[in-house]
Formats: sequence, C-alpha cells, structure tokens
Amino acid sequence: MLASRLLVAVTLALAAAAAGPQLSPRVLHESRGFAPLGWNPVRRATGLRIPLKIGLTQPNLASIEEYLMDVSHPESPNYGNHWSSAKVAQTFRPTQDSVDTVRTWLHQSGIEPHRVKVAGGWLTADVTAEEAEELLGTEYYVYEHENGAVQVGCDKKYHLPEHVSKHVDLITPTIHFDTKVKREQPGALGKRKTQNVGAPGFGPVSPKTTGTIKDVIDELEHCDTHTTVNCLRALYDFVYYPLVPDENSIGIVEYTPQAYSPSDLDLFFKNFSSSQVGQRPTMTSIDGGTIDVNGSGFGINGESNLDLQYAMALVGERQPVTLYQVGDPLEGGSFNNFLDALDGSFCTFEGGDDPSQDAVYPDPIKGGYTGKEDCGTVTPAKVISTSYSYDEWELTPAYMERQCAEYAKLGLMGTTVLYSSGDYGVGGYGDTCLLPNGTAGPGGKIFAPSFPGGCPYVTSVGATQVNPGAKVTDPESACEQVIYSGGGFSNVFKMPGYQKDAVNSYLSKYPPPYSTDLWNNTGSRGYPDLSANGANYPVAVQGEFYLVYGTSASSPVMASILSAVNDARLALGKNSIGFINPTIYSDVFSFGFNDITNGTNPGCGTKGYSAQPGWDPVTGLGTPNFVKLVALWLLLP
Repeated sequence: MLASRLLVAVTLALAAAAAGPQLSPRVLHESRGFAPLGWNPVRRATGLRIPLKIGLTQPNLASIEEYLMDVSHPESPNYGNHWSSAKVAQTFRPTQDSVDTVRTWLHQSGIEPHRVKVAGGWLTADVTAEEAEELLGTEYYVYEHENGAVQVGCDKKYHLPEHVSKHVDLITPTIHFDTKVKREQPGALGKRKTQNVGAPGFGPVSPKTTGTIKDVIDELEHCDTHTTVNCLRALYDFVYYPLVPDENSIGIVEYTPQAYSPSDLDLFFKNFSSSQVGQRPTMTSIDGGTIDVNGSGFGINGESNLDLQYAMALVGERQPVTLYQVGDPLEGGSFNNFLDALDGSFCTFEGGDDPSQDAVYPDPIKGGYTGKEDCGTVTPAKVISTSYSYDEWELTPAYMERQCAEYAKLGLMGTTVLYSSGDYGVGGYGDTCLLPNGTAGPGGKIFAPSFPGGCPYVTSVGATQVNPGAKVTDPESACEQVIYSGGGFSNVFKMPGYQKDAVNSYLSKYPPPYSTDLWNNTGSRGYPDLSANGANYPVAVQGEFYLVYGTSASSPVMASILSAVNDARLALGKNSIGFINPTIYSDVFSFGFNDITNGTNPGCGTKGYSAQPGWDPVTGLGTPNFVKLVALWLLLP
C-alpha cells in the first residue's frame, strides 16, 4: 500500500512538472519615479480586492523595426510595399502561448481557475491586495487625487517571474493611474501639468514671439529678418505644381483650445499667396474638436495659425490640407487621443490610454463633448505634422513605448510622421533640467530629452536660421534666436540601426565636451533627424502680424516639402514615401540635404551640442534640397 501511494505521489509530481514552466526568478517589469501630479498615497490597501488586469504582449512587436525596415529601407526589395491595417492587426495579436503561460503562473501562485478570465488580449484575476503584492513583489496603497478621485496602485514598481515577464506588456492597477479624474475648468488650462497638450504654452514645443510688426517685408534680400513663403522656397529650392492632389494627402494636427482663425488665414494669404484667399483646410473633428473656442490671441491662435498658414501656402491652392482638430474646448486631447482615431486597435492596445495623461471621452465635464470616443474613425494622411511635444521625464517608459510602437505601425502603413524636436536646446520645457533621480526641478543639470522626438519611428525636425545680415543663399546655422533647436539623446529608446553609422561618426569625431553624467551616451536614439528654418516667421494673429520662432514652424515646412515628393511619386504610379528615416540616413540621400555646420543648442547651463559636418544632435542631417530629394525618391521603386 505504501509503495502504491508513493508511486501515485511521484506520478502527480511529474505531471505537475510537465504541466507548465516552473516559477523563475523575479525581474523588474515596470517602474516610475513618482506618482502623476495630484496623486498621493494615503494608506495601505490591506483587505481590499483588486481586479488585476494583465495585458498580454503583442507578438512580433520585438520585430517591428525589422518589418519597418523591410518596407522603408531604400535597398529592400519590398521598399514601398506598405501593409494594410488588417495585416498590422493580425501580426500583433497576442498568442495562445502567452495566454497559457500567464494563466499557469497564476494557478501555480494559488489563484484558482474560477478567479481567472480571458478576454481578447487580457487576463483578469480577482485577487486580494495581499495576493497582488505577493504576485508582483510590491506594496499596494490607496491613492487620492487632489480633485477627490481615489485609486489603488502599487508603490513605484512591480516585478514578474522572468519567464512570465516576456509575455506581459503591463498590469493594472499598478503604476498606471487609470481612474477618471475631473479635469480643471478652462480657466486653468494654462497650468503646466495637464494632459491637454493644446494648453497655451504647453511643453517644450510652442511658438515664441517677439511681438507684433508693423511692416511685413516679402523680399529675398530680407530673409534674415522676415522668413516668408518665398524665402523658404529659395532656401530649399522648393517650387512644385501638384499633379495628383486628389490622390495625395497632408495632415496638420492641432489640439483644442489651440485653433486657427479663418480671417487671419485670409490676411496671411492676401500678403503671401493671394490666389488662396477664401481657402480653408478640410477639418476632421476628433472627440469634439472645434475652432470655436473661448478666447483669442497669440496664446490660443498662434500655433494653429502658424502651422496652417505656412503649410497651405507652401503646398499651394491645388493640394488640400487636412486639419485634425483634437479634443473639445474643455478637456482638449493628447497624442494618444489622436492615434485612437487613426487606428481602432490602438484604443485597447496594451491596456488602452492612460487617463492621467490622456483625455477621456465622452467628456465628464458639464458642457463637454458627449459623443462617442473617436476610435478608428479617421484615415491617416500620407504625411502628418505635429508641432507639440512632452518632456520624456513626465511620462512612464511604458506609456512612451506603447505610443512609439503605434508610430511604427503608421509607418508600416505608409504614413510619414513628423514631430517638432523642441525649443529649449538640450533642456526641457522652460530649460527645465533633470536631477540624478530622473525628475526635473531646481538645481537640475542633466539634459532633458523630448518626446515623441526621441521615438525612433518618428521623424524629428529641428530648427535653423538665416544668420543676421546674411543672404538667403548663404549657409544657414542652427537656430539661436529666441529659441534653440531641441536635440540630444533619448533616455528611453535605444539607437535604431538606421542611424548608428551617422550618430557614432558624430560621437567619435566630435565628442560632446561634457561628463556622461549629463547626457546619455549608452547607445540611445539621437534626434533630430532633419531641420528647417525656425526663426522670424511673420504670422497673422487677430488681424496683426507677429514675428514668430520655433520648431513649431520647422515641422509643417518639412511636411509640405515631403508632401510634394509624395505627389511626384504618386503621379508615376509609385507608393508614398512612408517612414523616411532609413532612406534619409542612407549614403545616397546625404546629397539631398544642406549640411548645417554652425551653431549650438544651449540648455542646462551649457552651450549644448555643436552643429558639425554630417548628422548632429542640433540640426540632424540638415535642411532639405527639394530638387535633389524628389529626384532621389523618384529613382526608388
């Protein structure tokens, strides 16, 4: 009898061992340095039940750069063969292996099968706070928001068994604060920390002005003081007549309450492009986006007026320009709200948006947009320009990585995504610099990169200038008037393969003269990629002309030039240029840019980096020469 019992015990043990992987050592899965603004821990979560939601890894996500290179590298036989949205969704759908691995881990950890449910790419486990702490190697607290909201979350970080971690993107509630928080009313939109990137003065990218000007000069002899449409055409050899405008598309993204003024558009056209008086962008409203906002003036109209006046004038009257207006006037919006509208799968990808950073629709504020959230309702333009940004330190790595992956997917589908690189050189918003713990504050000296410019799947655009007293035919320099071209090295994203030669060449020939305690020299993504003029733009705002500065101008200018390249390719039956970074970093395309070798991007008590021959973290590869670029792109399949 004893022998038979022993045999049964051994058999059961062997069966258990074969049933699934054993628990492996724990590894750090996610962390953040501090809770989002307004949230504070008030007590331990002892005795509470937690619906633990486990988002499964999207398969093949680790190969997304490889897939993107296959359709974007000029030497690839599949160059330009962009994917359909259906193929993208299918490729990154979670696998059964991930479901089985996570479920087995939960069962081996004492969570009974009836407490675990599977829905799509998620597993939900009904656990106590104590069980959650044991599962994740962390401590749970009840957090309260200054507006009264309450949420359970863990203390700054959590862990997973190593063999489980590779199957999990994220777990909530942990360090992601997903409780709906009552937003500040419009009078508080000027506050620095808000999920509304359209708040006046928000972030490291926002147009700066030296004030109004009485006399608007549109002469090439004065491009050092007034950067007009004709100056830009002369600088970048850009004159083009669209051949297939109905097949082509260019989009400019704005975030309410930023909004353009139609009368200002006409005033600008009257002075610089008379045939376009009365022309308007084609507006696509996302989550209640509108140009009918309370308040006016440079803080509300400056960004949108700048972007649309120059983009529309540069592409000309034949090429329609789409305005993506994101968010209602009360809550506004974020980059994720915009991406939700472009790709329905992104709405739930890796757990969906983060309400501590992203707007929630229907709007919980009285009088806000009550319609359904825009999710997969908008077709992406072939070129999209955004003149807004965050500082990296404000966001969690998981938040940025989720968003960055979406830019890669847009590239797979043939969209070129441009972002301004920042206006504070190597510093963050208002020349905010980092402390050794990764936060920003007084006394910070460490360089503060921007986002999404540091994402390897966007094209980051820096700023140049025509030097005071110089001719429009003279070489430009890095912008050092009012703003400094944002640039540097990401603290989150590794260096992509397409830029390794260019960036390593810069670092070996022109090593930054700073301690590596101040900047990330561990092989990270360098930015910007390209540049365009960012100084002395006459912009019509509320019936007057302001002189405006910023990478806010550089991005829509670059978008206009790339849109013309698309038109030329489409006219020959070729596909759009899509994700351009692998192409522009190739040896052949080095001849398509005006190399910028003068100027720096000061910040954090330093002179910043220096513009040098070849790529540099001030102006990237340089400014465009349209005639050369369109010829080079027309030679590609």
